[in-house]
Amino acid sequence: MGSVCNGFLLAVAVVWVAVCRGGAQAQLSPAFYATTCPNLQGAIRSVLTQAVGRDPRMGASILRLFFHDCFVNGCDASVLLDDTPTMIGEKNAMGNANSLRGYEVIDAIKSRVEAACRSTVSCADILALAARDAVTLLGGPSWTVPLGRRDARTASMAAANANLPPASDSIGNLVARFAAKGLSLRDLTALSGAHTVGAARCSSFRPHVYRDANVDPGFAMFRRRICPASGGDTNLAPLDPTSPNRFDVSYYRDLMARRGLLHSDQELFNGGPADNLVRLYSSNGGAFNRDFAAAMVKMGNIGPLTGSAGEIRLNCRRAN
Repeated sequence: MGSVCNGFLLAVAVVWVAVCRGGAQAQLSPAFYATTCPNLQGAIRSVLTQAVGRDPRMGASILRLFFHDCFVNGCDASVLLDDTPTMIGEKNAMGNANSLRGYEVIDAIKSRVEAACRSTVSCADILALAARDAVTLLGGPSWTVPLGRRDARTASMAAANANLPPASDSIGNLVARFAAKGLSLRDLTALSGAHTVGAARCSSFRPHVYRDANVDPGFAMFRRRICPASGGDTNLAPLDPTSPNRFDVSYYRDLMARRGLLHSDQELFNGGPADNLVRLYSSNGGAFNRDFAAAMVKMGNIGPLTGSAGEIRLNCRRAN
């Protein structure tokens, strides 16, 4: 994939990113807005704290928005763009339609930021910071977010359909998809731990609980009560039934007990290359937190628009 950058060096608090889009070296830095919008991170956290307080699942939804943004043409906020008469964007792609949520929370953050720092902070950077804060608000780790991304002017449903991993993916397909973004097996396994929070639709987990052999029978029976063999496609079940609103390692313990909700979840612990990492994270929350934070920084460096590329949107839903 042409927009994926594989090489990067994390040194002190500055990340140099080899940006493939422009073919030039560009810099992301945590201090990018230190003088132009010094209260940025406090404004984002204030809005997000209220949103997650009202609806804890919103934290998982914001985190998922960031994943789905970065995996399609890089972390450029293209996922936030509404369709137009001349552009069919990512919101109605197969992995996003009637599933992604939290757009209105990003809108509220953007309004707060624009009131303080007009035409300064990109939607892409807002989403990166909001994803970090969503994790910490749910009890997960924190990390320093490199900043300086700019916003795409267009989005592509076709690109989203081609790049977003479906719930039916095998471990081989998952490894290949992540490797195409410069992400390792360790990154894949750690980032999948985001499924310690949030929920999935019946249509996503039905094949696993009805047809797969590598699922605990009692768990499958319990989930079939929520998800009939036909109908009920939008019925929700928690990805981590043990602590659905707490960012912890119970997701990995569920996998070891064959209680992963999605086929792609259980593929991480099914006699394959990720088994040992699942065992590690299930018993070592510190290792999981460290690897998850590092993988989030790495994923956030996929194909950013910087310099004069892209724009700073005034409204995250549409190009200027």
